[in-house]
Amino acid sequence: MNRKAFLVIAIILIAATALTACAAKDNTSLEDQKLKEKDEEIARLQEEKEQLENKIEELNKNKSNLLSRTIDVIELLKEKDMEGLSEYVHPTKGLRFSPYAFVDVKTDQVFTKEEVAKLGEDTEAYTWGNFDGSGDPIKMNFNDYYNRFVYDKDFANPHIIGNNTEVGKGNTINNIHDVYTEGHFIEFHFTGFEDQYEGLDWRSLILVFEQHEGQWYLVGIVHNEWTI
Repeated sequence: MNRKAFLVIAIILIAATALTACAAKDNTSLEDQKLKEKDEEIARLQEEKEQLENKIEELNKNKSNLLSRTIDVIELLKEKDMEGLSEYVHPTKGLRFSPYAFVDVKTDQVFTKEEVAKLGEDTEAYTWGNFDGSGDPIKMNFNDYYNRFVYDKDFANPHIIGNNTEVGKGNTINNIHDVYTEGHFIEFHFTGFEDQYEGLDWRSLILVFEQHEGQWYLVGIVHNEWTI
């Protein structure tokens, strides 16, 4: 073999070796990239899993907190402890009282937290709305209104409890979801009391809550019953 041929073969071998090395390097880089991408995907999924778990935990806490505060409120209403109840009233929106399921934002009475605390001693007659049927004004002091349109039955021991679901249904339009768009309501319902009325003497008391700075506060007390 002459010198020229030898050099050609040597160059070819060197080039082949270089190409093989480059190919191996490229393959290694590709594998490393795939591993990196896989690790990043695993990390992303793990983060999403942790975020989801945190959300579930927060939802459970909120649900538990709402249930606890609902029980407190219904017990305070049973005891007619308005000063105690005031601690659960929304600090900026106050507390609205609605005699029937149609919440009238123009005529329903709304009281601040401080005013609610003193309602038990308040003898002033307020117009709370209009009586079903006659249309006459519901003009009463708070104690009379409480006995007729708040705790007229032992709602702390109801037949049924509805969680953000309308239980008692009559002829009156229930617009709670429309008025309290950010609210959550708990309904304490009695299916009836005397057989002769065939369930038309049902009663409901609905407590409406909204969140403020991470806490549930009472914004509405809605009484409901069969209407003409």
